[in-house]
Amino acid sequence: FFLFVVMLARSSVRVASSYLRCFCTNASVLEGDALINSNNEKVTREEFFKGKKVVLFGVPGAFTPVCSQKHVPSYLSNAAEFKSKGVDTVACLSVNDAFVMKAWAESCNVNQDDIVFLADWNGSFVKQQGLNVDLGAANLGERSKRFSMLIDNGNIVSKHVEVSPGDFEETSAEKLLAELDDSNTSNNDSDSENNN
Repeated sequence: FFLFVVMLARSSVRVASSYLRCFCTNASVLEGDALINSNNEKVTREEFFKGKKVVLFGVPGAFTPVCSQKHVPSYLSNAAEFKSKGVDTVACLSVNDAFVMKAWAESCNVNQDDIVFLADWNGSFVKQQGLNVDLGAANLGERSKRFSMLIDNGNIVSKHVEVSPGDFEETSAEKLLAELDDSNTSNNDSDSENNN
């Protein structure tokens, strides 16, 4: 009986968290200014996100310590794992220009097949999503909050945002992978229930 209660509780938590993730996000990223890839090419949002499952993580600034030493390595070491779970693209976004993003990708030894570096050159993407932050006190100006999100066909399915730019707890690749595992398990449970 105890095992049944535990299984029921786990299932309820998964369903509730899945519902809340969709209810609280479900915003579209398809509209707005184009982003710029590290080859200095404009990429429309529709071209980048439509019909694809994309893991997007945003950082306050290229070459900054937490971004370079923790955030990018977290996603780089897990890029293949994301792809094995059906993710088409892993991308890093920052309010910088494309030349900075290219130099940063090179300094982190990132191959574009693993992580695409995107410049939100005018901050329009982060502003539209309510993820902009004034870091003037750190001499950085208007930047992006540290975030991670799962985007499916242009819709934000899940979004995590750190409280402070120096924090790195909620936005790691490992946390998003665990969420994908839970989602896949929940979908598999639903499929097996439908088949019975």
